Amino acid sequence: MKNKISIAPMVDRTDRNFRNFVRMINKDVLLYTEMITAQAVLNGDLDYILGFDEVEHPIVLQIAATNPKEAYQAVKIAEKYNYDEINLNVGCPSDRVSGNMMGAYLMAFPEEVANIVKSMKDATGKPVSVKHRIGIDGKNVLPDSFKRTLLDKYEDMENFISITKQAGVSKYIIHARIAILAGLDPKQNRSIPPLRYDEVYRVKKDNPDLHIEINGGIKTVEEIDEHLKYVDSAMLGREIYDNPMILAEFEKYYGKEINITRKEIIEKMIHYVENMEKQQLRPHLFLMHAHGLFHNVRGSKAWKRAINEPKANSETLRELLKKIENF
Repeated sequence: MKNKISIAPMVDRTDRNFRNFVRMINKDVLLYTEMITAQAVLNGDLDYILGFDEVEHPIVLQIAATNPKEAYQAVKIAEKYNYDEINLNVGCPSDRVSGNMMGAYLMAFPEEVANIVKSMKDATGKPVSVKHRIGIDGKNVLPDSFKRTLLDKYEDMENFISITKQAGVSKYIIHARIAILAGLDPKQNRSIPPLRYDEVYRVKKDNPDLHIEINGGIKTVEEIDEHLKYVDSAMLGREIYDNPMILAEFEKYYGKEINITRKEIIEKMIHYVENMEKQQLRPHLFLMHAHGLFHNVRGSKAWKRAINEPKANSETLRELLKKIENF
């Protein structure tokens, strides 16, 4: 059965430590790395950039690339890390990314995206998917030769998909907002452009052979259920980061029960932090991702205050575990 739920790639969020935290709650949800540029793979510390733990499967590597050659080289290097899927980012609205002709900028160049996908598929036998927006506003960013810099009509997205699927893409993750490449920062691009879910539904209706995943503003299981009437899967981002216990509500999508308590999660956290301490790694790098464990329940402030202390460690967690009944 194909995965029904995934966690969106989030810069400074979905790192190795956060992904391990997710696995303490849910073993099945599909995980993504942060967006990693092809240049970073070609020039960086590979084990730090690409390494992950076996428990993190199923996991997708998300690559941002500006040309087929770099994309091929990066994916070829990543092969030895055995990711379950490779994803091409064609949705990031950051001006830094657009300035390097990557991310959502590439939606204006579907033929080039197709070429990049082909090169990625030449480098791996793993599935290659594409994550993109429903359109872009490229004013003041796209070349002057473009007569239309606002590519926000359904027909524009349809054209993008019809061209890129010829390269062998069978799965598209679609953020149901346009990306505004100049004038809004990434955070604003996640809230100001209106959500247009109906257009994502229409993509699935018009392309029943494709796996279509919807992304953008999804916060509850009830909303997921509604989306799954029209598309194949759903991607959540900040909601899972802010409220990770929602991961325990996904059992129906995997045909199993996820009866896990916060106490049991903290016990797993203690073991993980102890291992970090043995390796002389800072526990903060893990604990900073667990602020939301008591989201909207008693004890939230005390939990955040305790694990946010610079010297918080496994002993801190043991003390909190003793107090759990009073939370």
